[in-house]
Amino acid sequence: MVCAVLVGALLGALVPRPAYRLSVPYGEPPRAGDPPFPAGIRGWLTLAGGTRPRRWLTVPAGALVFGALTWVLWPSPVLPAVLFVAVAGLLLVPIDLAVQRLPDPVVAVAFAGAALLLLAATVATGNYGALLRAVLAAAAMAGGYLLLALLPGGHLGMGDVKLGAVLGLVLGWIGWPYVVLGAVLPHLLNGPAVVVLLLSGRIRRGSTVPLGPALLAGAFLAVVLVVGWQRGRLG
Repeated sequence: MVCAVLVGALLGALVPRPAYRLSVPYGEPPRAGDPPFPAGIRGWLTLAGGTRPRRWLTVPAGALVFGALTWVLWPSPVLPAVLFVAVAGLLLVPIDLAVQRLPDPVVAVAFAGAALLLLAATVATGNYGALLRAVLAAAAMAGGYLLLALLPGGHLGMGDVKLGAVLGLVLGWIGWPYVVLGAVLPHLLNGPAVVVLLLSGRIRRGSTVPLGPALLAGAFLAVVLVVGWQRGRLG
């Protein structure tokens, strides 16, 4: 678990640069920086400071997420897929908060990586029922969010719909209770947050609030709370 915390902290330290570069409106290229960032991988992954989000937020977030998920899921074969999605989540949260956008490349890589890792877990365990459940859960969450996005006055974007498919995939492999909690908790989390923002004057009535952070937080809590409760009950 200590290794997981350290890896999470390191990944959190690497988040600010790509998050800053990808925090642009839809259709615009990534930020080039001022002065321009170096070409190649060094322009994306670096420990150099000076960009938002600040590392004093992303480093502890990465350590907490990786540590908690490893603690509750180890040695489950689903852990690599969950941690892969968690890495994408660490990057998506600051982007969505900054520009209310979940970039397609990040979400697509998260889905593809999770799918491959879950396929490997299925082959290793022979639990093909879990893989079928994962596919059904991904379709159910994406379909549900798509319906909400198409409703009049719906505040969900297509990025939220696609992220729902990613989260449904990993939660579905673990079990249906996680899918249900992962679908309900984001709205329970976002509601109080919207009220606080309204009362503080940070947003106005009718303003759009990013849902991506709540979707990811809800999935994280669904795994940690349910597995933690089961361990406490059995142990």
